[in-house]
Amino acid sequence: MRNGAHEVNANAGPASPDNDVYQRMNTFMWGSRFFLPDHFLGFAMENQQRQAQGNPSTGTNVDGTRRNIIHGASLAAAGGLLGLAGGGAWAAGSDKPEKTEIKIGFIPLTDCASVVMASVLGFDKKYGVKFVLSKEASWAGVRDKLANGDLDAAHVLYGLLYGVQMGIGGQKKDMAVLMGLNNNGQAITLSKQLATKGAVDGASLAKLMRTEKRDYTFAQTFPTGTHAMWLYYWLAANGINPMKDAKVITVPPPQMVANMRIGNMDGFCVGEPWGHRAIMDGIGITATTTQDIWRDHPEKVLGSTLAFAKANPNTCRAMMAAILEAGKWIDASLANKNKMAEVIAAKSYVNTSKDAIDQRIMGRYQNGMGKTWDDANHMKFYNDGLVNFPYLSDGMWFMTQHRRWGLLKTDPDYLAVATAVNQVQLYKDAATMTKTPVPAGLLRTSKLMDGTVWDGKNPQAYAASFKVKA
Repeated sequence: MRNGAHEVNANAGPASPDNDVYQRMNTFMWGSRFFLPDHFLGFAMENQQRQAQGNPSTGTNVDGTRRNIIHGASLAAAGGLLGLAGGGAWAAGSDKPEKTEIKIGFIPLTDCASVVMASVLGFDKKYGVKFVLSKEASWAGVRDKLANGDLDAAHVLYGLLYGVQMGIGGQKKDMAVLMGLNNNGQAITLSKQLATKGAVDGASLAKLMRTEKRDYTFAQTFPTGTHAMWLYYWLAANGINPMKDAKVITVPPPQMVANMRIGNMDGFCVGEPWGHRAIMDGIGITATTTQDIWRDHPEKVLGSTLAFAKANPNTCRAMMAAILEAGKWIDASLANKNKMAEVIAAKSYVNTSKDAIDQRIMGRYQNGMGKTWDDANHMKFYNDGLVNFPYLSDGMWFMTQHRRWGLLKTDPDYLAVATAVNQVQLYKDAATMTKTPVPAGLLRTSKLMDGTVWDGKNPQAYAASFKVKA
């Protein structure tokens, strides 16, 4: 059965010659302006010509309640130890953020934590801005509010931004990936009903689907998003074509567990804490984690429209610097992760129990059938900056999967699109501000669960290489 929701038109550019990638990468790397310690002077004339742009906010404002969930004075003390500057890090002049109050959307997921903690711990104010956090109900809502200016930036699915950029995940609009927010930490859950029939991993699910014929329904969170791509990749690696052998539906992350409870799907892919919540509630089992599909995979990003990034470069640098510091703080210790779990579990943020968050964030996993393990590749927010760098190859990978599954009807110019979307130089600026290490290259090499190697060097051939595809 083919999922009709995926029959969309693409606005894709012409395919680029594969042997041109190295030359164009070299031009991009050496032609760009590199960051100097007195970097703000380099942007002075540019910024004087820019006007701050903003729109009235309409989301659920949680900024006013963020401090109330901190018990005692522990986080305030932590802020003091971190040396947060009350007046901000900016001098008057061209380095000042164009917009000092930033409306940032997020979805109730564990991986919104670095955005939330940047606000709670005061890292935003250290860099002369104020985060106004807006809890959103769905990724489609985040997309629409980014596009119409109700949100300045958002915690958002990597593949969603590329879907909008290419006109296959909503109305076409130029978008910007500012930085990565996390690696790893998502999961594919199968219902307890399937588990009782022996479907507990990909191979046994495929066997059950062959022997017990019926419509099988699986849920993801946005058609071009990360969860859809992990689900499709995993199913296909086990011989199940998600476009032909299953029905795929879209469900917002906080609604996954409730929908599985009433039997609306056989399985889902979503971010934590909802995979672990399904186990706690006794309705599902973990068939695989996404880090077992692709270790240290890209996941959520800090995203905006390209117009916002161009009009507000200093604001974007300040926002990224604050989130980099928050991600570094989270990853620094188990105590910090525990405090983070306590904070984001509150109703204003993820709205679940702390124990639904704090186990997997520390790498303590169970599958719902008695198996437990410690996973060194659990969700990470910093990892010496490797999490946060906007590798061009990461953006290209999502386009290769959109092409594989027929969302893109022709091959785009993969490198050109990724270069336009991923704001590498802005990120390098923020990394220098926070003394975050920056990798040497714009591409990275990874081996996925089926043994295929992705290095970004031949995206058109890679997209066409899969046996199971649309």
